[in-house]
Amino acid sequence: MMSLNSCSLSTSCDPRLALGRLSFNDHRLISTRLFYKKCGAFACPRDRNVRVYCDLQTKETQIRKLCPNLESDLLSDNGAAPSDEWKTVPDIWRTSAEKFGDRVALMDPYHEPQTNMTYKQLEQEILNFCEGLRVIGLKPEEKLALFADNSCRWLVSDQGIMATGAINVVRGTRSSVEELLLIYNHSESVALVVDDPELYNRISETFHTRATIRFVILLWGEKSSITNEAAVEIPIYSYKEIIDLGHESRAALLLSEDARKQYIYKTISSDDIATLVYTSGTTGNPKGVMLTHKNLLHQIKNLWDRVPAGPGDRFLSMLPPWHAYERASEYFIFTCGIEQVYTTVKNLREDLRRYQPHYVISVPLVYETLYSGIQKQINTSSAIRKLVALLFLKISLAYMEARRIYEGKCLARSPKQPSHLSAALDWSWARIIATILWPLHVLAKKIVYSKIHSAIGISKAGISGGGSLPPYVDKFFEAIDIKVQNGYGLTESSPVVAARRPTCNVLGSIGHPIGHTEIKVVDAETGAALPHGSKGIVKVRGPQVMKGYYKNPEATKQAIDEDGWLNTADVGWISPPHSRGRSRQAGGVIVLEGRAKDTIVLSTGENVEPAEIEEAAMRSSLIQQIVVIGQDQRRLGAIIVPNKEEILLEAKKLSLVEADASELSKAKQINLLHEELRKWTSDCSFQVGPILVVDEPFTIDSGLMTPTMKIRREEVVSLYKEEIDKLYK
Repeated sequence: MMSLNSCSLSTSCDPRLALGRLSFNDHRLISTRLFYKKCGAFACPRDRNVRVYCDLQTKETQIRKLCPNLESDLLSDNGAAPSDEWKTVPDIWRTSAEKFGDRVALMDPYHEPQTNMTYKQLEQEILNFCEGLRVIGLKPEEKLALFADNSCRWLVSDQGIMATGAINVVRGTRSSVEELLLIYNHSESVALVVDDPELYNRISETFHTRATIRFVILLWGEKSSITNEAAVEIPIYSYKEIIDLGHESRAALLLSEDARKQYIYKTISSDDIATLVYTSGTTGNPKGVMLTHKNLLHQIKNLWDRVPAGPGDRFLSMLPPWHAYERASEYFIFTCGIEQVYTTVKNLREDLRRYQPHYVISVPLVYETLYSGIQKQINTSSAIRKLVALLFLKISLAYMEARRIYEGKCLARSPKQPSHLSAALDWSWARIIATILWPLHVLAKKIVYSKIHSAIGISKAGISGGGSLPPYVDKFFEAIDIKVQNGYGLTESSPVVAARRPTCNVLGSIGHPIGHTEIKVVDAETGAALPHGSKGIVKVRGPQVMKGYYKNPEATKQAIDEDGWLNTADVGWISPPHSRGRSRQAGGVIVLEGRAKDTIVLSTGENVEPAEIEEAAMRSSLIQQIVVIGQDQRRLGAIIVPNKEEILLEAKKLSLVEADASELSKAKQINLLHEELRKWTSDCSFQVGPILVVDEPFTIDSGLMTPTMKIRREEVVSLYKEEIDKLYK
């Protein structure tokens, strides 16, 4: 144990000097809080003569929390027990580095500098970042806000923070300043890790006056780009500086037994909180979901049979990494030795062609966009090519439907099974149809679909989650021989609770529960469990269910009952088990039909799930966005953002306007949209009546979409309340 009673330092400050810590026997004892100026990690105040005093009593031995596998080399000689098992999320990196060593782990081509890292390099980068955080004073169990977008440095910082025993509080850069401030203060974060100077410049004035910040770390960009004068009062570090500090400190610890003895070593527990993830907040303020290492490790250990990836498989990553779906998926796939390429929405189409990924993990919107792009390409082809492509698509859709029937992978809600004779005839007829159509489907693959495959890759599977996958998109990709596996989860369940298996990809469902997960459907009024085939509220129980909402025991109690069941607030049913017939392989899969809170109750007393109608309507190229309305009204209505370019082209095609017209009146838009809705929603249980056409799309920046691209239904309805009232009058 060392002590330092008093010291003083007087110097004429040279801006080139990095002055920020005093050392004793080659080991840092204290970090002084000096001021940042654009010249370095630590720099001096505007007065060039500075005197630093300290008066410390005997310094207590510090406690260090470590991941038992990742930092086992420090634990083995210092009284704490190392482990070969994964007890924390960062433990996976030691295992992956040992198994996959010099394999490329990730490529990040759109940041400066461009980055490629092997598994060994990635493990060392995480260790260095972790140690760098300790050097600048981050303590176990403190909260560190990580406000950044998808990149390799996000992954390193996320895992580095967890490896210190601290808790990261994550959000993306597109959130409003007020939302980021609310999250920072509510979580009691002590410091900031931000994407780049641009984000810091945007939030710094508000944060400096309404929050306490110990330090700031920039993941990308130069500190010289920071413009806020208030920043001189807070130490600001670049990513490289944190890495360098960590590398230097780790070297000292590994070489010096005296340095190691200055700490008491404890292991991070699986039940410790790893991260706070604030929900997107489609209604009300975001809530901080507390996810433990145990929660996230459940995902890592139980996704292998849904995504059987192997060494060398390539993934494209484009979702916000703070979103639980992308995050858990990334942790899992890196344990398989894969290669991940970071891309952006803007570069997605080109990168699909360039990198030919084996897998894409994304939200339904991405698959809808790919579908629309392919359809547009078909529709703008020459007449003969369009005819051939559409004919082949019809044949393939029919072939796949027949195949699903004879393979027994169709959905059924009735627990009653077909007779043996009926099942045999059904199977025989489907088998005959499939046999007839199979040669034509193979021909279609060679002539048409092979071109689509070469343009988008996805040779093994597209994994869809984070929203409802429209049935027409599901069927289309199946028809062109691109497997799309739909899954389901919530932030509160880390997030995955169910997903379709590659060998049991039942369209229209979210698949079976993943390992060690229970799902039941209950009556919304009584809470009683319902039999398979009955529709009700879906509840989930398993090791992935959150610890609770941070500082919100009431909300936690409402979400999780005393038996550990999480109320998803989603409406759904479970397919009954059948031993014969077209549903014999589909027993136990879960089908969702919408959110309980989104249900529209008409004045007639009828309940309507708007998602079914919205998904059907979105098949129209004339509709960009739609929100079905009608609460307490006699009939449904809709708020529609039209696709201006497509609706104008359609009007010209029908000679509703002159060929050189540049605009279309609202009345003509409404007439065209009514026709489109009749065409695409004719099979739905309810039809849409009055339409409100709005010009401005719903966006994240306007507050009408969540950061995960879900429309905030209540916000939209509230914004257009007056227009809706007039619509129904």
